[in-house]
Amino acid sequence: MNPIFSFRELQKTAKNTTGNTTEIKVAVLGNHTTNFFVKALENQLKVAGFNPSMFESDYDQIDITLIDGDSDLYKFNPEIIVVFESVLKLKDKFYSIKDTESQSEFHASEQNIIQNRVSNIRANGSDAKIVYFSYELLDDEVYGNLFSKIPHSFYNNLWQLNNSMIEFSRNEPDFYVFDINKYLKGIEEYRDWTALINSDLHYSIDTFAKFSHYLAQFFNAFKGHFKKCLILDLDNTTWGGIIGDDGLENIQVGSLGIGKAFTKLQKWAKLLKERGVILAICSKNTESVAKEPFEKHNEMVLRLDDISIFVANWKNKADNIRYIQEVLNIGFDSMVFLDDNPAEREIVRQSLPGVTVPELPKDPAYYIPYIESLNLFETVSYSANDKDRTSQYQQEAKRKKLISSVTNMDDYLKSLEMEGNISPFTNDDVSRIAQLTQRSNQFNLRTQRYTEKDITEFMNSENHLTYTVKLKDKFGDYGLISVIILEKKNDNSYFIDTWIMSCRVLKRDVEYFALNKIVNDVKDKGINIINGEYLPTPKNKLVEDLLTKLTFENDTEENKYLLNTTNYKSHKNYIENE
Repeated sequence: MNPIFSFRELQKTAKNTTGNTTEIKVAVLGNHTTNFFVKALENQLKVAGFNPSMFESDYDQIDITLIDGDSDLYKFNPEIIVVFESVLKLKDKFYSIKDTESQSEFHASEQNIIQNRVSNIRANGSDAKIVYFSYELLDDEVYGNLFSKIPHSFYNNLWQLNNSMIEFSRNEPDFYVFDINKYLKGIEEYRDWTALINSDLHYSIDTFAKFSHYLAQFFNAFKGHFKKCLILDLDNTTWGGIIGDDGLENIQVGSLGIGKAFTKLQKWAKLLKERGVILAICSKNTESVAKEPFEKHNEMVLRLDDISIFVANWKNKADNIRYIQEVLNIGFDSMVFLDDNPAEREIVRQSLPGVTVPELPKDPAYYIPYIESLNLFETVSYSANDKDRTSQYQQEAKRKKLISSVTNMDDYLKSLEMEGNISPFTNDDVSRIAQLTQRSNQFNLRTQRYTEKDITEFMNSENHLTYTVKLKDKFGDYGLISVIILEKKNDNSYFIDTWIMSCRVLKRDVEYFALNKIVNDVKDKGINIINGEYLPTPKNKLVEDLLTKLTFENDTEENKYLLNTTNYKSHKNYIENE
């Protein structure tokens, strides 16, 4: 029996490496005893780096709690509402129905209940994200494998209810399905039947802990903390064998033998890349030899154009990962490093404790099931533009080479031949804008997280000025790299609600290019004052002096600033209007 899927292994990946805590308010509503679950979730949130405040509804009082606008839930004002119903209670409800016609419509009536609950939450003024547990696919074995043909089968109804919940989620902002069935896999005794009878405890303590672990990962993604980069070793990790010794024809990859295990890993990595995760290579190898399989092996899934940064040399791997981090300009805690060598893993862990380094099994056949069990790449957003990230970072590597050939920064910026476009929000960009607010941590003046619905409201508001900045240079197109939202406070002032920029364009003077446009627009409206604020977080120290650099003056309160546009002098930059 393979022991790698233990909860202890999951905990290794959940450690808070930053030493910082983030405030979070979570409410839990259930139709069964949830106090052990709430405690487990609170503990896992602390492990993940949160300072949680928890609310638990009264026993089996979901609908009363949600309907009553004066309930303690709304006074608590949670950021996230978790609704966790037990399928056992649902089964009792189903069995109380006497006619088969009504049983056939059970899934539809339950879906209506879910939608009404969401409507009640919104009607009572809560904009909390709603995480709804799917229903455990518990077969009562009344119809066996004929269930799919029997519309009044309980098991049939469960499938349809879960599917309708997924469909609802696609079109309902801030409603997410937490699939309980994924996380019941691998737990032999996930329910304690004695505890169920005596205490209405529908799952074991260990099962609650596992659910809580994965919820904490999901909530981390809500807060903009998630893995952005997968770094792969090559020999005996990406393929079997040692390319420098065995040669191209003898490495193991493809459809035969253990080569299938490495092919599965490559396919998984390729799918992550298509989703927007950055792929990098870090290998102790001669570069030309290391690249040969990517260029010449017919059964390789990954190719060089899938890799954003390829580092193969004989240096320390920790130093090479530092180089990768420098080029990507993301946090070490956004990186995952896969290497079959225990010694190399330990060096990276000790040198770069922020990097997640899974303890890969010795047998490559277990690589994918083990990695998938860790759920390292949780996300809460996806945009079609995510697929372009690889080429963007390949272009950035070329820019990094260019900077070493010029003598000063002005010459470098001129040589990039940059063109910029700054314009109001458009419908086409709503998804990308929302994603930037959710993902950006470093160049983020106030770290406000917004949904697509929020962005649409800003776009249509008469009291807001909205800006997206797009940039390209002679190496390629950066795409949409900055988001700015100004709120009109009175007849003579605007307030900078949001200023976000991708770290890929740091030191390109984009902020100066943007402010010149903003000041012109504000002056055209006859307004003289722009107020700004810096809200510090553990990750946005990068912008603590942004407003000062932009010639804002300190206001009377700490971290608050003011710009009088009357005497504004345009900032020099080398970005031409597109």
